[in-house]
Order: sequence, then C-alpha cells, then structure tokens
Amino acid sequence: MEQETMLKEILKKVDERFERIEERLDRVEKKIDGVRVELTETQETVDFISVKTLQHEKKLRELNQS
Repeated sequence: MEQETMLKEILKKVDERFERIEERLDRVEKKIDGVRVELTETQETVDFISVKTLQHEKKLRELNQS
C-alpha cells in the first residue's frame, strides 16, 4: 500500500510539472504568433514601400528624359 501511495505522489509531482511546461509552451506559442503577425505586417509595409519607390524612380526617369 505504501508503494502505491509513493507512486501516486510521484505521479502527482510529474503531472504538475507537465502542466507548468504546457503553460509555458502556450505562452511561447502566443509570442510566436504575435511575431508572425508583426512579420507579416512588416512584409506588407516593405512591399508597399518597394512599389512606391519603383513608381517614383520611373517618374524621375521620365522627367529626366524630358
């Protein structure tokens, strides 16, 4: 009976550790999701700026040729 009690106590500590690890992994996952959103927004901004830069360069070339 004592062995069963010891085993239950050990399993309880192991379960508690797994729960803490799961909580930490959830927090890390949320942070990564936030970083993904930021990277996507940054890429969209870079794409927009790239298009505008090319448009302005084209206008400058046209003005220079006139």
